[in-house]
Amino acid sequence: MRRIESGLMGAANCIATVDRRRSRYSLADMHISSRVANMKESATLAVGNRVAALRAQGVDVVGFAMGEPDFDTPLAIKRAAIAALESGMTKYAPTAGDKPSREAIARKLREENGIPCRAEDVTVTVGAKHAVYMALQTMIEPARGDEVLLPTPAWVSYRPLIELAGGVCVEIPGSIENGFRVTAAQVAQAITPRTVGILLNSPSNPCGIVYPVAELRAIVDVIASHPQVSIISDEIYEKLIFPEILPGAAHWSPGSDPRVADRTVTINGMSKAFAMTGWRVGYLCAPGSNGHFAKEVIKLQGQMTNSIASFFMPAIVEALAPSTAPEVERMRLAFATRAKLIHRLLSAVPGFKTVQSTGAFYSFPHIGELFGCTSPGGLVIDSAQTFSEALLNEAHVAVVAGEDFGDCARSHIRFSFACSEAQIEKGIARVDAFVRSLRAPASAAAGHVAPLLRQAGTVG
Repeated sequence: MRRIESGLMGAANCIATVDRRRSRYSLADMHISSRVANMKESATLAVGNRVAALRAQGVDVVGFAMGEPDFDTPLAIKRAAIAALESGMTKYAPTAGDKPSREAIARKLREENGIPCRAEDVTVTVGAKHAVYMALQTMIEPARGDEVLLPTPAWVSYRPLIELAGGVCVEIPGSIENGFRVTAAQVAQAITPRTVGILLNSPSNPCGIVYPVAELRAIVDVIASHPQVSIISDEIYEKLIFPEILPGAAHWSPGSDPRVADRTVTINGMSKAFAMTGWRVGYLCAPGSNGHFAKEVIKLQGQMTNSIASFFMPAIVEALAPSTAPEVERMRLAFATRAKLIHRLLSAVPGFKTVQSTGAFYSFPHIGELFGCTSPGGLVIDSAQTFSEALLNEAHVAVVAGEDFGDCARSHIRFSFACSEAQIEKGIARVDAFVRSLRAPASAAAGHVAPLLRQAGTVG
């Protein structure tokens, strides 16, 4: 009997010890891999979350942070998805998408972009970001020192996705004097024996600029002479180009060039031009080596997300149909008008230097001349980040600081004008008033700042 009691007491003590250990540990003690721990949070999503929290508290925030069209998805696209859902299209779909959606995408790429491809070369992804992620994961060999060239300023997610895949991100800085565009000579100088790819994005996020076709062709000329270098061309904003602002502005796909077609991955999606951000529908096309790269991407996708929601696939077909083009054009024209408006208003803000947007829906002014000033709330403006924080906290205007868009973007802030003209006017009026309320530093060394608060600058 004593042995039984002793055994029970021992078991109780063990349980108590385990319970005490459990009480001392929390989920925070779980191991976090260095590749995730060292990865930055998306700056744009972080600002978006702060704006949502402030609005939930009743604060009137004018948001210029999110790259999300304020238009609703065209009705015909929504009806296509609803009809598919109601017809019972709710089962698993092929990983890369069903045949009609892949054929519609391939047809669009052949006819509009001049890219020779088949439906088999296409996979439908969970947004364009997913496509970029998988392309980099498939292209880069970890721990080999593979380098990916990135013209900057560039979207905040490109560098983290390159590094998450085990690659080395090599920034090629574009200057505001050249409209943020990098040159073919810069690209040639950046290529090394370790270079495996270059990530291109035109029209550009965050700069809102379109590469002239001749300049983009010149970059491809360089890549064509380096057979080990592949191209990832993110063309998510291709339909948002403003020739009424820049005469002759047009889109050109590197994948249409026969010299590099077999080593170009073209990425696009429904989010921007079709106002379908919440649908999370993107696509990737890689026709090279008889679709071998695409097959490897699809293999990876099968171990990740599998397909998008099956009843979204008829919506892709509808979105790419000619009947939807007038809706896309209506939105494009609105963005062109807003591009002119925000450029005019930002150019009048003291200390701002701006480049006229010619595509997408972003403006990326330089604000470095304001560094050293102090906000009415007492915050010293020593970076784009502190300017953005003060602007949000004190003037209730949300922008994205430039630091995460590349080293050359540290003195810039990004405005998204995917909002109404009334919101643009209201928000920039607040920005102008905030800047004019800044106190210039007392030091003589920074005395050049004070006159800027009474002036405005513009480039281009």
